Amino acid sequence: MTQEDKELLLKDLSARLPYHVKVKIWLEDGTTEEGPLDLEHNYANVLLDAFYYNYIINIRPYLRSMSSMTEEEKINLYKVTGFYYLSNNELQNDKWYSFKNSIENNKLFFPYPIWLDDSQKVFDWLNAHHFDYRGLIPMGLALEAQEGMYK
Repeated sequence: MTQEDKELLLKDLSARLPYHVKVKIWLEDGTTEEGPLDLEHNYANVLLDAFYYNYIINIRPYLRSMSSMTEEEKINLYKVTGFYYLSNNELQNDKWYSFKNSIENNKLFFPYPIWLDDSQKVFDWLNAHHFDYRGLIPMGLALEAQEGMYK
């Protein structure tokens, strides 16, 4: 893993700590462990061991691909940006179609401009629902979460 990959993974894991992201770790003795990484119990030890002391050889979060987002989640994410007033007819328009397709193609595209504080809400929502908006899964820096893993 390159230093750039380590930094990207550390940034991502740190943002997910309040949401109990599940991780798989490979220890230097050849064993593996799985469990949630959280602020209350283990994050300092795990992250120090993984990124500084090298007692952990590898660490990968379990994330959901953007394409696994349900229709209900897509609507909820859209509402996070403040566009909750859309009627059912408006949900059928080209802009809604573009938004849905962007998620299905692992990209985030909002058909309307959003404010900076709304973008923070979007990333908090994505982290809370364990979505891989950075593309860590295809890079080999995260594992695909199995369906129902975060219910």
